[in-house]
Amino acid sequence: MNKEERTKRFQSMSSIERQKLILKKMQDLGLAVGSGVPNKKYDSKEIYELIHIANCFPEIREKK
Repeated sequence: MNKEERTKRFQSMSSIERQKLILKKMQDLGLAVGSGVPNKKYDSKEIYELIHIANCFPEIREKK
């Protein structure tokens, strides 16, 4: 399935179906909803800076 087909399939799903799909993919990757640093407040500037830094290091993005 190519990207365009996946996009159409995703857009044709209901909101609940999309949520279930995303939660299943997170679970498959070992991620939990709300995982992060306890008692940590994230502001959008901080997140954008971390994304920018991660983009400078391809080895971070290609984590397997």
